[in-house]
Amino acid sequence: MEPKMAKKGPYAVELEAGKEYYFCTCGESKKQPFCDGSHMETDFSPMAFKAEKTGKAFLCGCKKTNNPPYCDGEHSKT
Repeated sequence: MEPKMAKKGPYAVELEAGKEYYFCTCGESKKQPFCDGSHMETDFSPMAFKAEKTGKAFLCGCKKTNNPPYCDGEHSKT
């Protein structure tokens, strides 16, 4: 099963160093790029990660990145 493309491009978000976040991997969340529990009807699970530094980060919107949860430009290939 392929994840739903939530957005063809990254989400610019502010992260706080050391804080744990839950990245949506299914593409169904209404709180993109973060999980809101919408995956319950899918085979996907959210990806827990801790921010390495405080500041702006670009999280994947297309759900095809090779460096989750961060955007790697994979959306430009689809």
